[in-house]
Amino acid sequence: MDAAGTEKPSLLLKTLKPIGIIGYGAYVPRYRIPAAEIARIWKGAEGSLPVKEKAVPGLDEDVITMSVEAARNALARAGIDPQELRAVWVGSESHPYAVKPSGTVVAEAIGASTNIQSGDWEFACKAGSEALVAAMGLVGSGMGRYALAIGMDTAQGKPGDALEFTAAAGGAAFIVGPAEEALAVIEGSYSFVTDTPDFWRREGKKYPEHSQRFTGEPAYFHHITSAAQTYLEDSGTKPEDYTFAVFHQPNAKFPQRVAGMLGFKPEQIKTGLLVPEIGNTYAGSSLIGLSNVLDVAKPGDRILTVSYGSGSGSDAFGLLVTGAITERQGKALKTRDYIARRTEIDYAQYVRLRRKITME
Repeated sequence: MDAAGTEKPSLLLKTLKPIGIIGYGAYVPRYRIPAAEIARIWKGAEGSLPVKEKAVPGLDEDVITMSVEAARNALARAGIDPQELRAVWVGSESHPYAVKPSGTVVAEAIGASTNIQSGDWEFACKAGSEALVAAMGLVGSGMGRYALAIGMDTAQGKPGDALEFTAAAGGAAFIVGPAEEALAVIEGSYSFVTDTPDFWRREGKKYPEHSQRFTGEPAYFHHITSAAQTYLEDSGTKPEDYTFAVFHQPNAKFPQRVAGMLGFKPEQIKTGLLVPEIGNTYAGSSLIGLSNVLDVAKPGDRILTVSYGSGSGSDAFGLLVTGAITERQGKALKTRDYIARRTEIDYAQYVRLRRKITME
């Protein structure tokens, strides 16, 4: 109710048909560079490090190859024929082609039909959650029974820049379908967007730029708290109603701080907080945190997930885990299986794998 006693319309995005996640899967490349190794090269950066280490893609890995692996895991858990998909969407800010979709390659690689919607999504680190909202709309409207949404990145930071310590690789894929088949019902979503230029990369530039501390208060914290608070208020829920909460994680401090601001306890965000171990996977950040939560969730658990994308915006989702989760968790490799599969590299190997030396 507003001050005049009039009931305010809900701002939540809710579908005409009940929907949910019927399959999910993650992928993280095996190579890891410790933050201390980056600090060794760039003197003066030996202080408080934002992560322990970050995941680095191999020479034969990019957003497409990693998306295929995550999608196959999602299909294994969903137990559906890829020909039944009516959309394959890939959200990323590091697509391998400037002009040519990643989605069509992924669709063909996983054996999807040609009778689909396919394309790429961009909105910095919330490109993946933006694709998920679109998948909700397509399935929830009845236009298709199943839709695949992926958030994946091979993020780069300028050598010596603060971003180099955290810009990592990895992500997750989610198949949206009817609620009766779901391992987690999507109760609703809400998006909050403004023009806040805290992070950008101009056409033709190799590395992104950022607005230093401006990325915190007016950008990350304002958008995540606005999205989360509106979702909680309009859904009639409170932080204590949720078993797990997952927030976009550019570093370890930001999600911990925003959780406290919103009233969530450390134990609620612990499972989804992967950035210290694998870095910031950008478009895959909140989604890979969600995949790790789903790996251990139990029937009846509730999950709040809030993404953040520079530019700027946040998507908030509320999920209710169903009884189907128990049987499907073991149908594919879990997120921590990929995290445990680790090969440490030094800075020279990292420079080679990330092609930071131009030889043309």
